[in-house]
Amino acid sequence: MSGPTFTLGNSLGGPATASAPSSLQSGSPAGSDLIRDTTTQTFMKDVIEPSRTVPVLVDFWAPWCGPCKQLTPILEKAVTAAGGKVRLVKMNIDEHPQVAGQLGIQSIPAVIAFVDGRPLDGFMGALPESQILQFIEKLVGPIGPSDVEEMLRVAAETMAEKDFATAAEVFQAVLEEEAENVPALAGLARALIGLGALDEPRRRSPACRRQKPPTSP
Repeated sequence: MSGPTFTLGNSLGGPATASAPSSLQSGSPAGSDLIRDTTTQTFMKDVIEPSRTVPVLVDFWAPWCGPCKQLTPILEKAVTAAGGKVRLVKMNIDEHPQVAGQLGIQSIPAVIAFVDGRPLDGFMGALPESQILQFIEKLVGPIGPSDVEEMLRVAAETMAEKDFATAAEVFQAVLEEEAENVPALAGLARALIGLGALDEPRRRSPACRRQKPPTSP
């Protein structure tokens, strides 16, 4: 990705590893407390300890920093979109300069990702949202809805618009990827009913009527 990045390794975490452990790449749930502020005193509890189960991004900022004010809302949005695969912790370096000094941070905004209790990767400057998402995905894998989830969303929208033919095609595409996907199976049935396809056998074959037994003379 473009933008300034740096490799980390120091007294806070030791040498940085090449990639996140597989247990983290699968996206362990982070709980409901995804975004918080931290201090020098609570850094171990807020960052180091949680990073052993889920990556933690630390946003080093200051009230006078204009780019920091631009970056933080984008970080919060991206972390929320990740759905628990990563946490965000914010540290005001004016009030708590010690950690930033130990990490060798000389300009802000600076974001450092901690994994397994160690600083793994990071970037400086107010990057655009697309690059921040790329940075997070490098840590935890794809975020946001999967291709199948997106197709199901599109199919649901086309069903609501009564475009049953398009919906049926999308549901069938999902089933080509996941043959036993229950929402797709149910959706395809509803789409075919909407098209009248499931009613054709009934129209072609008249219903049998129960005949009355002959009456005795």
